[in-house]
Amino acid sequence: MDLTKDYTSETIHLKPDYEGEVTAVLTASNYNKGNRKSLLYIHGYVDYFFHPHLGEQFNAHDFDFYALDLRKHGRSLLQHQHPNYCRDIEEYFEEISTSIKTIKSKNKSLFLLAHSTGGLTASCYMNYGKEKHLIDGLILNSPFLDFNQSKIEKSLTVGLANIISKVSNYAKIEGALSPAYAQSIHKDFYGEWDFNLDWKPIKGFPTYFKWLSAIARAQKSLEKSNIEVPILILHSSSSFKTSKFSNRAMSNDIVLNIEDIKRVGKKLGKKVTLLPFENGLHDIFLSSKTVRARSFDNMFSWLSKTNFKN
Repeated sequence: MDLTKDYTSETIHLKPDYEGEVTAVLTASNYNKGNRKSLLYIHGYVDYFFHPHLGEQFNAHDFDFYALDLRKHGRSLLQHQHPNYCRDIEEYFEEISTSIKTIKSKNKSLFLLAHSTGGLTASCYMNYGKEKHLIDGLILNSPFLDFNQSKIEKSLTVGLANIISKVSNYAKIEGALSPAYAQSIHKDFYGEWDFNLDWKPIKGFPTYFKWLSAIARAQKSLEKSNIEVPILILHSSSSFKTSKFSNRAMSNDIVLNIEDIKRVGKKLGKKVTLLPFENGLHDIFLSSKTVRARSFDNMFSWLSKTNFKN
């Protein structure tokens, strides 16, 4: 499928926030039929929807496919806004709720698929979101459930972020993100994928202390997680922390620690399935063709065999 020809995007106008006008963008596959199962995809941090092959796979398995560019990300980013900025994860709940209601008005059932920070947001939504009861199942692709740091490093990071963010709403760190992951997936470097480098820069965007505090609070809230629907967590079988690209970046999660994903992930709800993939990247669905094929097979097998509420 072609992102420019096979998808249609619709702007969602949201309540103005502390920066002014706010929008989100809901993208739909042109091959959606309505009145069947459906899937809503939520991207991660420094990210947006650029994955047409996801829609192709879901359409081929008799699902309608939708993807949401959250406020201040990708297609939703407005000129006056700070990219990828939030002060609380629940800011995203408005566009998620709106999208869920839109999709459910056309389809019988709805599943969420969320990647990385989107996985954290979706997990929080499935605990506290207004329309969580309309979701049948949750699929998490390498969810950002804890910082990839030691306990001491995390304590210092979060403590510093809390102090600085109280003094300045837009205090930030330049170059906090390693470019290695983006280099591992973009076609101009070592990967096979194309994406808008204005929306997903190789070196990322500045990391705001206010955002770090919001992430820490969201992760803390999941200590009481009680997601009622079945959960599938896809992740690499190995992780490797690095600040520079190397060959190991092509066969490991170099963004998150998979031990954190497993430790926190298994406690998100009562019905959790963890699936590791050898040679998987941080985004399992952007991994090598062989890994992608296995992950799709396993995911659709889970979707067909699991007992959902509807």
